[in-house]
Order: sequence, then C-alpha cells, then structure tokens
Amino acid sequence: MNTPVIGVLALQGDVREHLIALAAADAVARPVRRPEELAEVDGLVLPGGESTTISKLAVLFGVMEPLRARVRDGMPVYGTCAGLIMLADKILDPRSGQETIGGIDMIVRRNAFGRQNESFEASVDVKGITGEPVEGVFIRAPWVESVGAGAEVLAEHDGHIVAVRQGNALATSFHPELTGDHRVHALFVDMVRANGAAESL
Repeated sequence: MNTPVIGVLALQGDVREHLIALAAADAVARPVRRPEELAEVDGLVLPGGESTTISKLAVLFGVMEPLRARVRDGMPVYGTCAGLIMLADKILDPRSGQETIGGIDMIVRRNAFGRQNESFEASVDVKGITGEPVEGVFIRAPWVESVGAGAEVLAEHDGHIVAVRQGNALATSFHPELTGDHRVHALFVDMVRANGAAESL
C-alpha cells in the first residue's frame, strides 16, 4: 500500500485542515460521513470540534457502531482534541448522552487546559517525531489523566499527558493540522501504510 486512503470524520470540526495535512503527508484524503464511506478507507482521522456533538452526530448518521467495529478490528485511527476524547475508554466528566468509540485504555478530562479564551500554543516533544519539537495548538484541549498498561505515552506538556498511542490508535490533545507542520500526520500515514502491509502478508 504505497498511497493509503485515509478518511476524516466530517461531522463537525476542522475537517478541511486535516484533509490538507493528510494530502501533504502523501495520503489520499477524503471526508467520511456515512458507513459506506467508512468502509472504503484504510484509516480515519477524528478531528477536533465538540466531542458531545460529534458523538451524537455519529449515532445520528449511523456511523458510530461501524466505526467502533472497525477500530476493534484494528483499523488505524488518529484523534485530535475532541477526537482524543472519542478514543478514550473512559471520560472523567462526560456530558449527558455522550458516547465514545474507545480503543485506547486511558481516562481523559474534557476542557482540562481551560476555556476557549485560554487557548495557547506550545512546543511539544513527541516520541517518534524527529527534528524540532512539534508546535501544538491547544484549544479547549483535554488531557489524559492516566493510561493503562497497553497505552504508550508519546508526549507530555506541563506535567500532563497530551499524546498517546495504543496499537493502531493515535491521539493528541493538540491540533497539529493548524500549524503547517505535517509530521504527526506523516506518522499516522506510516501507521496506516504499515497496517496495510501487515494485512497483505
């Protein structure tokens, strides 16, 4: 699989920026809203936005259960900000009716870094990313309170976990798609490519 097809869940959030970043990282990128579109991609990005709204829309569009099934079956998935919350097995302070996809053995806290007007940028050293630190944009960002034995911490900021990987699932509290630095997306594209190669053996 030289050029993987990677979807961006296009229910809410910064979909366009992820599509651009994935294309820059040598993937074929396309929006995904429905189960039939999900079935056609090799991996999926869950963008930032409002995690409760994304959860409810995923159920409404009939994509929540197929998405859970594909993640369980090992489809590579990458969540940023609200997407990180969607990949958590547990949320400390869920809103009423909020569901997650799961996939990473972690407990997360919503809006942990503060409100919209407390958004900030910070340099983050991410394990697996070579060169300069990644410039992270934190917008009403969550953090990871704790991880289980199966999850690997890739980055911390100010003493809090902000990037995690477990198997084919990757998650960051911050938004790399807003910076023009496509190295985190390139890492995910490599994960998708490696998964496709393993499946073809």
